[in-house]
Amino acid sequence: MKLFEKDVLTTGEVAKLCNVASRTVSKWFDSGQIQGYRIPGSKDRRIPVANLISFMKDHGIPLDGLMSGNPRVLVVDSDANVLNTLQNVLQKETSYEVRTCDSTFAAGAECERFRPHVLLVDAHMDEQGAAQFCSWLRSNDDYAATRLIAMSNRLTDGQITSLTQAGWDGTLRKPFTVRQLIESIETANAIVY
Repeated sequence: MKLFEKDVLTTGEVAKLCNVASRTVSKWFDSGQIQGYRIPGSKDRRIPVANLISFMKDHGIPLDGLMSGNPRVLVVDSDANVLNTLQNVLQKETSYEVRTCDSTFAAGAECERFRPHVLLVDAHMDEQGAAQFCSWLRSNDDYAATRLIAMSNRLTDGQITSLTQAGWDGTLRKPFTVRQLIESIETANAIVY
């Protein structure tokens, strides 16, 4: 099951991810511990992925089962050369699914279609736009598990601290090596998975 291709899960799918019986998930749902909805005209329950992630975090349930399939990485940078290079390197060196955008506005729309696990965003291509994008992503429950990495050739230690406090999950100083790039993505991804 590739979880993030689905926005909503059945009680059976949730049970497998939480390593419990389906009836336990039904009890959590019926008691209001996990939020979801019933299919109209049926007793079947459905649980949105964002609600499941919150529930699992709140109750200390390991999130290891959440990721299967290949990690999806969205690269956002205004420099076409950077986009092409990063896409080519990641596709050659990893099994990631990689897409690119040249603005935070385009990235917002692409997030809806692609549902990335990790976003690499040039934090200085449009500083106001990057900050607003991070704020939008962090306030949207649909992207609770999406990891956000700031890239820039101008990152100071103070800026790294500010970005972390603002909700970014990692930083990369340009120029970086392929190894640093992949390790950064793997580390950010491991925060959730």
